[in-house]
Amino acid sequence: MKKYSKQIPISLMGLFLMVFVYGCASYNERVASYYKKIAEGDYLAAEKDLERNSLLKKPRNKLLYLMELGRVSQLNGNYEASNRYFNEADRLLEIGLGNTRDAIVGTLVNPMTQNYKGEDFEKFMIHYYKALNYIYLNNTEEAIVEARRISLQTQAQADKYNDKANRYSQDAFSLMLQGLIYERDRDVNNAFIAYRNAVEVYLKQKDTIYYDTPIPTGLKYDVMRMAYLNGFESELQRFEKIFNMPYKHYQAGAGGELVLFWENGLAPIKQQEDLVFSLVKGSNGDFVFTNAAGTILIPIDHDVYRNNSTSLNDVHSVRVAFPKYVSKPAYFTDASINVDSNHFYFEKAEDINALAVETLKQRFGKEMGKTLTRLAVKKGAEYALKESAKGSGKNGKDNALLEGLGFGVQLYSLLSEKADTRNWQSLPNQILYTRVPLKLGENKIALQLKSKDGNSHTDTLTVKGNGNLQFLSYPTLR
Repeated sequence: MKKYSKQIPISLMGLFLMVFVYGCASYNERVASYYKKIAEGDYLAAEKDLERNSLLKKPRNKLLYLMELGRVSQLNGNYEASNRYFNEADRLLEIGLGNTRDAIVGTLVNPMTQNYKGEDFEKFMIHYYKALNYIYLNNTEEAIVEARRISLQTQAQADKYNDKANRYSQDAFSLMLQGLIYERDRDVNNAFIAYRNAVEVYLKQKDTIYYDTPIPTGLKYDVMRMAYLNGFESELQRFEKIFNMPYKHYQAGAGGELVLFWENGLAPIKQQEDLVFSLVKGSNGDFVFTNAAGTILIPIDHDVYRNNSTSLNDVHSVRVAFPKYVSKPAYFTDASINVDSNHFYFEKAEDINALAVETLKQRFGKEMGKTLTRLAVKKGAEYALKESAKGSGKNGKDNALLEGLGFGVQLYSLLSEKADTRNWQSLPNQILYTRVPLKLGENKIALQLKSKDGNSHTDTLTVKGNGNLQFLSYPTLR
């Protein structure tokens, strides 16, 4: 029996290592086949691959699964199905994905085992895709509802960060989209308010650059045009002065206009980064985590530690796995439109790559505090078990069971530590846009794309001018 008991840790070690090797694979690696097909433009195959993916079909990944299904369904032109999935994702966000069980799992295991709750900018992107779907389905009423939901999402986001200028408390692109939807409905008053709100977001930023996106010239003209159409002379003059550009009366084509969104590249992926922090007592007696250089000080998270009896006095250092975004340059770097010898150029409207990287940095301290405290609690429990094993057996001998449990906790702590590397990766790297006047009837729009290695690709879009403002998205997700 004694011999057998010595073999158990060895065999368990082999089993744990097998689980560890598989478990260390990032989210991106485990769904690589799906994203490869997205990048290749084989959206039908991508949808089939997605529906077979066992990881994404786990209950904790339901939100992510629905967002990906909504996205790939739209890419396949199935707009009704796309919005069914997005509406279900919206419902999950409204009822909330956090609960006591979810918090406990995150504390005892790792955040990858918790429900995926979505990045803030991902929630805004749901409204963008839903609005496009409704417009493609010629359902103006629902598109307007989605425009109003952007206001609710904006208010919730502003409340979350007290509308701080240095936090992602508003989404300028969503507000601009809201204005476009209202303008399409010929609601010039609400269109002006939405455009003005978008402009104000830019004006609050240094050099009017919002997450690597300068204020679009098209947005400047739109807010001045809506001020003119509403008869808001003082507002028009104010913006003329701010932009240092006079308003010129704009006449759309007889067939209306096309707002063409160019969705270029793919969103960055999350990978795991390992960091080491020391646990020291601060001047007030509270524990503080610090890096080797002493440049980062993160206090213990009392929400995690408050109801735990584990002592942290013997914990000296903690290794933490934290996510970081890895950007992938887009294949195409430039694009232009040619219609009847007239040229139109795209402006950047949303930089999802910059949003992802910067918003993760913004919440680094808060999330790192929770993660470090969770790991310190694990380590404290490990030390407590090992200490209890000493001399607690018969005749003062060490207790092999407690020692084994201490070893098990140590191994579990090592193997279970993992960063949450999930994110909505079929989003584009950037969204650019342009407005193209249309003639009545058929319009042939030549789109020329240029890659970073100098190659060019030309595509022709056919749009029927009907006198209205139309929307169209063009993805180059590679």
